[in-house]
Amino acid sequence: MKIKFLGHASFLITGAGKRIITDPYKPKAFGSLNYKPINEVADIVTISHDHEDHNFLEGIKGNPKVVRKEGEEEIAGIKIKGIATYHDAVTGKERGRNTIFIFELEGMRIAHLGDLGETLPEKVRGEMGEIDILLLPVGGYFTISPNEATKIMMELKPKITIPMHYKTSACDFPISPVEDFLQGKKNCRFLEKSEIEIKKEDLPAAGEVWVLKPEKL
Repeated sequence: MKIKFLGHASFLITGAGKRIITDPYKPKAFGSLNYKPINEVADIVTISHDHEDHNFLEGIKGNPKVVRKEGEEEIAGIKIKGIATYHDAVTGKERGRNTIFIFELEGMRIAHLGDLGETLPEKVRGEMGEIDILLLPVGGYFTISPNEATKIMMELKPKITIPMHYKTSACDFPISPVEDFLQGKKNCRFLEKSEIEIKKEDLPAAGEVWVLKPEKL
């Protein structure tokens, strides 16, 4: 399986002969998101919520199946589970709802937390189950803070955590850089590339944080 960090909260996950794109962003979204346009073909697109930095289907090639809601389904042999959460800490009153998506392919379970804005209730953690790779927002302000992200990582105990939704040279949102989340952590790897390829047998025994370089900077 390959995981490519396109930028912001958008990843291309390639495995089981299919291509999944998460939360495609609109170029120049809100006048502050300056990642380059996504130029990828997808079989499946997941959208955690309908904000323009997460739901820009117009930029995706192919004829993808679009998944937006909670529930379980299987698409071309890939199991996808959506779990309802909130985009803020006040039960959606400020920014609405958010959907966590869990993908099962090639013997691994990948969780994309979207724009999660609350710490995870025990019920949600139970629904998520064991996670191998966690795609985790860490920038705060619009999502969970770096400290809240750390708490969730420690609760879920993934083998690999890949940070997302943080401030970069292409993102002018008032959010924190990834270094704020990494502060004080061990087992962190800065990978000077946007894509990793990993097999189940290669997952680290203890939890590690892998920082990917956004491809669309």
